[in-house]
Amino acid sequence: MLQFEELRLRLEAHRAELDEFAQAIGYDALRRKLAELEEQTTAPGFWNDVERSQKNQLETARVRGKLEACDKLNALYDDTLTLIGLADEENDESVYSEALADVERFESDLETQKLSTLLTGEYDANNAIMTFHAGAGGTEAQDWAQMLYRMYTRWAERHGFTYKILDYLDGDEAGLKSASILITGDNAYGFLRSEAGVHRLVRVSPFDASGRRHTSFASVEVLPELPDDHSVEINPEDIKMDVFRSSGAGGQHINKTSSAVRLTHIPTGIVVSCQNERSQFQNREMCMKMLTAKLVEIKEREHLANINEIKGEQMQIAWGSQIRSYVFMPYTLAKDHRTGFESGNINAVMDGDLDGFINAYLKAASLGTLGKAE
Repeated sequence: MLQFEELRLRLEAHRAELDEFAQAIGYDALRRKLAELEEQTTAPGFWNDVERSQKNQLETARVRGKLEACDKLNALYDDTLTLIGLADEENDESVYSEALADVERFESDLETQKLSTLLTGEYDANNAIMTFHAGAGGTEAQDWAQMLYRMYTRWAERHGFTYKILDYLDGDEAGLKSASILITGDNAYGFLRSEAGVHRLVRVSPFDASGRRHTSFASVEVLPELPDDHSVEINPEDIKMDVFRSSGAGGQHINKTSSAVRLTHIPTGIVVSCQNERSQFQNREMCMKMLTAKLVEIKEREHLANINEIKGEQMQIAWGSQIRSYVFMPYTLAKDHRTGFESGNINAVMDGDLDGFINAYLKAASLGTLGKAE
């Protein structure tokens, strides 16, 4: 049947791309690497060395994840091709919709995996720390910051990632003033680093009885969670620590203990806080991770030799770096100003459907066309 023949040709057109993807990730080399890692676990005393065994298991999971992703793509390709062939032989039109759905799923999965090969940054494979700040504008901006917070937690859930609240400061009447979360998942930072910047909202405010249209801003900061064995050192004399009682959505011990921690990096004025761990020590440890990640990001952005060269007040994010607009009135549209990618389904976007924006950013970054959108 012609419709099955067209479907078969559409699928087979991706065969070369599938082979290129396997070459891009170094499939054969990864197989050898996995065998080496598994062989290491059989060495005498291996499991007694906690640090070594943990590194081995993390690397094993990373390598196995890449191999399994490629294997699943190949299996889906073969199974779909077989389904199309059988349906064509038996002239079974009832299978067409299922076969079409499988082809579309294969194309989507292949595109996602191809984009993962663009994540070549030093920290792209790491977990991500996201911080949200409401802009000027009181309740309206604070509500917008909370909408962004929900959007990214929904994105994380869609991808099977987990998230943990590190710090949360409620808004005066609604929303939030600031919040930090840790998103855990493979390549979380690599995908989410494209989301750092200022996000603009245009809507009829639910907090304005006159029904006027309002424009609000909120910033999103994205940092990698650095491994415990990183080599970055911060002078203890440059850090001021304050403790306070937990509060807001993240506070487990609200009004019970002064376990929440706020660290200030004196040379730069950078402030980080954490209140959701179970002890003051754990909160301080997470604060140090956040502060270190911020300083590393600044060091690399400004091409400095080491952290001690960072001087002067550092803005959380330059408010001029507006990356995306979300318009609810007089029309509905979410548009990225760096890539030109846009979506008219604003409700789906706010519910975490961000892959189109993220993928467009990664492609543009790899081609050197960021900021050149028409």
